[in-house]
Amino acid sequence: MAVMGANLNTFSLLYVYLMLILFSSTFFTSESSSLFSTCKLRRQFYLNGMHKPGDVILGGLFEVHYTSVFPELTFTSEPNQLSCRGFDPPGFRHAMTMAFAIDEINKNSNLLPNVTLGYSLYDNCATLVIGFSAALSLASGREEQFLFQETCLGTPPVLGIVGDSFSTFSIATSDVIGLFRLPIVSYFATCSCLSDRQRFPSFFRTIPSDAFQVRAMIQILKRFGWTWAGLLVSDDDYGLHVSRSFQSDLAQSGGGCLAYTEILPWGDNPAELRRIVNVMKKSTARVVIVFAHQIHMIQLMEEVVRQNVTGLQWMASEAWTAAAVLQTPHLMPYLGGTLGIAIRRGEIPGLRDFLSGIRPDFHDNNNNGNSLVMQFWEYTFQCRFAPAPAGWIEAGGALCTGNEDLENVETEFLDVSNLRPEYNIYKAVYALAYALDDMLLCEAGRGPFSGHSCATLKTLEPWQLMYYLEKVNFTTPFGDEVSFDGNGDALPIYDIMNWLWLPDGRTKVQNVGVVKKSPFKGEELTLHEDKIFWNFDSKQPPRSACSESCPPGTRMARKKGEPVCCFDCVPCSEGKISNETDSMECISCPEDFWSSPQRDHCVPKKTEFLSYHEPLGICLTVTSLLGTFICAVVLGIFIYHRSTPMVRANNSELSFLLLVSLKLCFLCSLLFIGRPRLWTCQLRHAAFGISFVLCVSCILVKTMVVLAVFKASKPGGGASLKWFGAVQQRGTVLVLTSVQAAICIAWLVSSSPAPHKNTQYHNDKIVYECVIGSTIGFAVLLGYIGLLAILSFLLAFLARNLPDNFNEAKLITFSMLIFCAVWVAFVPAYVNSPGKYADAVEVFAILASSFGLLVALFGPKCYIILLRPERNTKKAIMGRGTSKT
Repeated sequence: MAVMGANLNTFSLLYVYLMLILFSSTFFTSESSSLFSTCKLRRQFYLNGMHKPGDVILGGLFEVHYTSVFPELTFTSEPNQLSCRGFDPPGFRHAMTMAFAIDEINKNSNLLPNVTLGYSLYDNCATLVIGFSAALSLASGREEQFLFQETCLGTPPVLGIVGDSFSTFSIATSDVIGLFRLPIVSYFATCSCLSDRQRFPSFFRTIPSDAFQVRAMIQILKRFGWTWAGLLVSDDDYGLHVSRSFQSDLAQSGGGCLAYTEILPWGDNPAELRRIVNVMKKSTARVVIVFAHQIHMIQLMEEVVRQNVTGLQWMASEAWTAAAVLQTPHLMPYLGGTLGIAIRRGEIPGLRDFLSGIRPDFHDNNNNGNSLVMQFWEYTFQCRFAPAPAGWIEAGGALCTGNEDLENVETEFLDVSNLRPEYNIYKAVYALAYALDDMLLCEAGRGPFSGHSCATLKTLEPWQLMYYLEKVNFTTPFGDEVSFDGNGDALPIYDIMNWLWLPDGRTKVQNVGVVKKSPFKGEELTLHEDKIFWNFDSKQPPRSACSESCPPGTRMARKKGEPVCCFDCVPCSEGKISNETDSMECISCPEDFWSSPQRDHCVPKKTEFLSYHEPLGICLTVTSLLGTFICAVVLGIFIYHRSTPMVRANNSELSFLLLVSLKLCFLCSLLFIGRPRLWTCQLRHAAFGISFVLCVSCILVKTMVVLAVFKASKPGGGASLKWFGAVQQRGTVLVLTSVQAAICIAWLVSSSPAPHKNTQYHNDKIVYECVIGSTIGFAVLLGYIGLLAILSFLLAFLARNLPDNFNEAKLITFSMLIFCAVWVAFVPAYVNSPGKYADAVEVFAILASSFGLLVALFGPKCYIILLRPERNTKKAIMGRGTSKT
């Protein structure tokens, strides 16, 4: 707990205990002219205390009174000049818990056998100078004269001190006592500054430091998603150290931000409290964390009630979690549901029987050996002893007999239902006892000190006991493990408390969890959320955030000039997602995926290619099959009428081959429909190129034959026909087609077409297409077809006016005109068509040119064969008349 709530600032406290150090140098004088055989105590502090002799003495510092009449240092021979006021029964119970622990150890034959522990317990009266004086008295001893061989060196009067209860007191005491390496084990000082081993080498504690308490608070904040909170601290070492530690740890954990940090003043300062409460009222933070003492909370809550500030979730430090003075019907409408960190509650069997057995003659001896017991007796039974105990303002009422029965009076002294500081005291005493036991079990020649020596009670130095205290490790009957780390801190453990406001108006502080640190599992938070009482209409934990959480599909964009917890939610851009709440960045989807409309997950990109299932693909497929079917029908007609002059004219074999090539042209268009595969990409252009070259080469040969026949009909031209026989025609077609086949093979070998996933056209689509591999190869393929087509067109154009009645050159001219027009228009259309539309353009060009050739070349012939059979005669074809019916 805290640091003492005195009005002295740090510099004045420093001045006080430095002066005490100077005064303490006058405690001893050495006497003897030749040998320094004695050390004599020149002055004594007259303090409230109680003592029990033993082989080894342990010291204790406790707050048995709230304050003293004269807080300044007093050197006097008159004991009644030091007066403490405000007897505190729980504080006296703390002192008696140490007495009980020592009594229990003395009865334990397994721990420190043959060694009797004694104690010297002092009251610090909640005053720094008195607490410091008590610590110096413990270090110097109570005997007026010590006999040593030569110097004032030897076994110290006490081997260890349990205390002090306040951080400021512990800082002052450890700064001085630590110089002598005398172990000090505090049960209530939590300031994280005391973990500084360089400054406080002999300080230990059984209560967790504020550093752990801060981390425990942050864990609770993160557990409930409270990222926006206010922090109130007391204006002392306790509060200021916590403030720095909390802000640093909160920033490192990324668990949230502080909306405000305010320092609660000491004393009566209503204007400052009014300002602080006004800040709380205006803030959007619904969680308020308070590291302060109960006096601060009393003053603060008066202003909170006056301004009627409700709807806040309070979080209490251990300094006021169990403050009954705040658990009133007047304050519970505001403080109900408070979550607080509390010192670990423990069970100490036999303590109550020990406490109820205390009597005024408890360890009675001279020199005020039981003054604290007598003061407790007078306070409890409202009587007085004659004369009054030293350091005690005389009580009024009847004389005390000493036979009064504690069981017949209502006193919180006997309440052992909620042992928290007492449990820490119990552990502190046992830690010293186990360290001493380990030291006495040392075997000669195997010790940890120089020359493998061991320490003994007669030659013991404080730092030797401190060596064993650093290594102590034991388990309490309650099941808690006790050991100290390198900073003197015990394994930390806290209870988490919740202020429950019952329907009948009563209040109850219930345990709802625990936070602890173990050597193997680290820090663990266990919280029973179903048991927590929430002081809100919803009966649910409140929402406390500067900005609402950004849902999946958005990212946080920090607001300029504000804490990191204040942000805007910006939707992720296309192609990026965030699948978590409060994402800092949006992540890009993999290459084949795209963001969903909500931008919260990636979905496979839509695929696009000329499919058999879409209308365009269906139309082209049907057209291709229709052309194939028509070719088959025409071929069937020609085969059936193969003996007629119309079929036999101009080499029927070439006509059949031409029909087959046209059929292949129609079928090759199907390779451009469907998802591109490697084999379809390689085959489509090769099949297209070879099929069309076969078709055009047949037309070219037919044209050349027409010209040869016409030339042979002239005188002296018969020799030309020998170059255009059936063999030569077939050979010419084969050679011309083989050239195209060679071009295709070279293209496929050098730079083969391949399927490609194109994402350039659409970000959210994958366009499957065939890349041609080599533009030159594709150009050569088309160029060769174009060369043959132009050559056929020119030759047919020259033969268009031949005298035959049925001049096929005219049909070839017209068909080549259509063919060339289609493919000339194809080039710019193909280049400017993206994705599947490029394939559709190419298929359309194939089908259009194929239909043009089919209709132009074979339409008139089929018309004559089927509808005008009278013209299907040699005379009619040669223009020599018509047959008569």
